Amino acid sequence: MSRYAFTAACTDPWAVALVCQVLNVSKSGYYQWRRAKPVPAVAWQAPAQAAFTRHAGRYGTRRLRAELQAEGHAVGRYALRT
Repeated sequence: MSRYAFTAACTDPWAVALVCQVLNVSKSGYYQWRRAKPVPAVAWQAPAQAAFTRHAGRYGTRRLRAELQAEGHAVGRYALRT
């Protein structure tokens, strides 16, 4: 859970300013996070997670990329790192 999500969860009993101060988060950053639109999931994320789980979490980015490209997904190693 991110600090911003935790701040959002705790604003019911406490003020936003107090929670942000305790978590060392800026209020403006929290409100900017709230206004941001969620990023849609890309098509290769679910197959990448399935392949990683199928191989017991031992596949690195090079092997995952090769497997996903063999399945027809256009993805690079550095996109898989996130």
